[in-house]
Amino acid sequence: MVQQIKVCLVEDDEEIRQLTKDVLEFKDDIICVETCSSAEDFIDKLPDLNVDIVMMDIGLPGMSGIDCVRKCTENSNKPDFVMYTTHFDSQEVFEALRAGAKGYILKGGSPDRLIQDIYDIAEGGSPMSPQISRLVAESFNEANKRNLELEKLSKQEWEVLKALNKGLNYKEIAAERFVSTHTVRAQIRSIYDKLHVHSKVEAIKKISNIV
Repeated sequence: MVQQIKVCLVEDDEEIRQLTKDVLEFKDDIICVETCSSAEDFIDKLPDLNVDIVMMDIGLPGMSGIDCVRKCTENSNKPDFVMYTTHFDSQEVFEALRAGAKGYILKGGSPDRLIQDIYDIAEGGSPMSPQISRLVAESFNEANKRNLELEKLSKQEWEVLKALNKGLNYKEIAAERFVSTHTVRAQIRSIYDKLHVHSKVEAIKKISNIV
């Protein structure tokens, strides 16, 4: 007898729950052992669930799917979570992955693709819809480009940029660093050139995830 992959689906839309369940159970080696309409419902049932994979929507009533994944992955004895959603936002994608999701699948794909994604995660993979994979790749490329730009800054320019980030004006930066405002202006112009920006706001945005 083929060992079945046991799946739980957390989805508040009843029609989507049933359609997804039907797609999954078209294969003999996949079984949807439980469906839940909310994160709270899933958390209540989790202690008694024997499940390999949890397909989790994001936009649920009450607790969000991402918060649910974050809460549940604190337990060492946990299933693999994969986001199953229409949400296509870079912030939510990375928040879900940081929370512990092993994959990110957009609704609306082909049944064959969904089945293959379930097989992939069961085998230790991290399935992502093509649009999500591209988004992740572009984000990493942008981060790498930003890091290369930041490496061009001198130690003094870094200190000036961090002072700008703290909200200090030119005169305050000059006093803090024991230099003239003319020197501060020159350093800031150099920072703008190296980071390819034209304003303080743009420059600070470059380091928003670092300092």
